[in-house]
Amino acid sequence: MSGLHPLFRDSPIPRYVQLADLFRQRIARGTWRAGDRLPSLEALTLEFDVARVTVRQAVELLAREGLVVAQQGRGTFVTAAPARERWLRLETSLKALADVYRDDKPKLTLIEEAAAAPRLEPKDGKPAPRYHFMRRVHSRNGEPYCVISIYLDERVFRMAPRRFRSETVIPVLLELRKVRIARAHQTLAIGSADVEVAGHLGIPVNAPVAEVRRVCSAPDGTVIYLGEVTYRGDYIHFEMDLKP
Repeated sequence: MSGLHPLFRDSPIPRYVQLADLFRQRIARGTWRAGDRLPSLEALTLEFDVARVTVRQAVELLAREGLVVAQQGRGTFVTAAPARERWLRLETSLKALADVYRDDKPKLTLIEEAAAAPRLEPKDGKPAPRYHFMRRVHSRNGEPYCVISIYLDERVFRMAPRRFRSETVIPVLLELRKVRIARAHQTLAIGSADVEVAGHLGIPVNAPVAEVRRVCSAPDGTVIYLGEVTYRGDYIHFEMDLKP
């Protein structure tokens, strides 16, 4: 056994945690449905080129989450799919997005804070004289779900520094009377987790992630907020109304 399966190579995350995440995704996608018996220990060991103890630890992790149960003499069976309350709706209007964040109170873990200039595209607008930069991890119920880089116009940041450091940014922006947002847009791309993001979010390297870029501009075209967010893929639920 080589222990060099491409799904796990060069990852700082414990092998069994990565494997459990892969199993969790199979259950979430319906590849393994409630009532299905998991492949045998030997089959999973061969498929992922890992030790038997690694497969065992991964399955035990899912069992503690209530997703699978072992039945003596029969095997291990799927009992449930990951709870949908883990989902974070990705809204398509600034107000709706603020409402979601206003009701959501994640734990915010600061990774970095400094003065730094964002990389703006011509269509974003013109840069502010100076930006306040924060990079942090957002967690819910002890589980990290996104890494976000925040660039705030320093003048705006100074209006409520304590709130910006301790709360999600969009609701605070909309509540500041002296701040007017004339334009806001966001883009979403599907990507894969690099080593740093995987480490912060507790997911395997190359696991699917949603990369969101949000820009808010003032009436004079100044970009007052840029947020670059990487969400773990199993936390995003994206719905859109389609016109008939």
